[in-house]
Amino acid sequence: MHFLKWMYPGIKVKRWLLLFSLGVIVASMGIAIVFNYKYAGNLEEAIFRMVYLTTGKYYYAVTTIVGVSVIASGLVVMTLATRQIIASVISVLIPEGSDRLIELIFQKRKLNRGPAVTVIGGGTGLSVLLRGIKSVTGNITAIVTVADDGGSSGRLREDFDMIPPGDLRNCLVALADTEPLMEKLFQHRFGGNGDLAGHNFGNLFIAAMTEVLGDVEKALKESSKVLAVRGRVLPASIQKVRLWARMTDGSVVEGESNIPLTQKRIDRVYLQPEDTMPVESALEAIRDADAVILGPGSLYTSILPNLLVQGVAETLRQSQAVKIYICNVMTQPGETDGYSASDHIQAIVDHVGPGIIDYVVVNTHHVTMNLQEKYASQGAYPVEVDVDAIEAMGIKVFKADVISETNWVRHDPLKLSRTIVSMIYKLKTNSERMRLLDYYLIGESIKNLKK
Repeated sequence: MHFLKWMYPGIKVKRWLLLFSLGVIVASMGIAIVFNYKYAGNLEEAIFRMVYLTTGKYYYAVTTIVGVSVIASGLVVMTLATRQIIASVISVLIPEGSDRLIELIFQKRKLNRGPAVTVIGGGTGLSVLLRGIKSVTGNITAIVTVADDGGSSGRLREDFDMIPPGDLRNCLVALADTEPLMEKLFQHRFGGNGDLAGHNFGNLFIAAMTEVLGDVEKALKESSKVLAVRGRVLPASIQKVRLWARMTDGSVVEGESNIPLTQKRIDRVYLQPEDTMPVESALEAIRDADAVILGPGSLYTSILPNLLVQGVAETLRQSQAVKIYICNVMTQPGETDGYSASDHIQAIVDHVGPGIIDYVVVNTHHVTMNLQEKYASQGAYPVEVDVDAIEAMGIKVFKADVISETNWVRHDPLKLSRTIVSMIYKLKTNSERMRLLDYYLIGESIKNLKK
């Protein structure tokens, strides 16, 4: 079954197998000319004598069958020989085997020509989406918040005067197409009590690359090569920024990590400096996208900080892309207590204005009572999906089962990516639909063969 993967359309292998076959035929004709036609005539005469003496008839039918059998045998031998040649080369260049090679070819030939998707956000929610969406397109750009100031990222931010690398690292790993050991290495957090305690190796790696290359964008690009990343990971800005929040009681909180801890209702968040400049590549990714996706992730500390960077919201508003907001399934204590789906959207509109969301994806799968009780003990509850209120804002609602339930309620990467691709397919023009559906179905076929 694995060898059949080489026959997928667009891999550009079948044409060379056909050319190889034609070359063998031409070479055979040349050999016949060099060694005289009489040898072929002698073979045909021997077949005639054997058939005629045995049956006395059916000469032409039998010679046709023999000829077809000879051709088929030759093709089988050619195929086996070609397969062994390929396997021999693969064993040296790619020790992981032919499955790995065909995935790489598929990625280059098909996924890199898939729909252009730009994802804006941060935190674990963004990583979940990227893990799923990379299976259906290689044209992915993740625009990541740089307002994080806690943990290892916060320490590196202060010690090296750099943007926090934590969310950037998570996105790189989510888009990586590399060995599990490398992924474990990049996610490894040092223990002990020394200076390295609590630091993440991937964060240190990005910090070192930034110092060596002198530019965080170059550092992310080179890190992407190490991890064999599908797509790009870009910071929303390369400036060192800090997130502030003004609460409904008038108090002000400094720092992304401190905002949820106050347990007060947020009125507004803003960046310092307020004129934070964007990364131009991020704006280009929004302009060139077939679809721009906001979330999933923390509303005030992962999504809005990106939109507050100068030019991001306006570029998104002017983009011809399909603009999709993925609403959180559960409320977040200290950020969105008591929020419905329309409250999430209204908060975005209040901060950056209308016109940046065309569709909102909401979960339809019922969260089990056991999990609801577990979340309730921490002050989190399922987000109410108030469809009428959302549609009154001029935004269309797309309902789907997009979660997985284990010990926690999380967006499911595969379900979410299927939903997003389905939406893009339905909303693009007919010619684009056929192209996008082709990539999607081939991607699904390869995943099924793996199973």
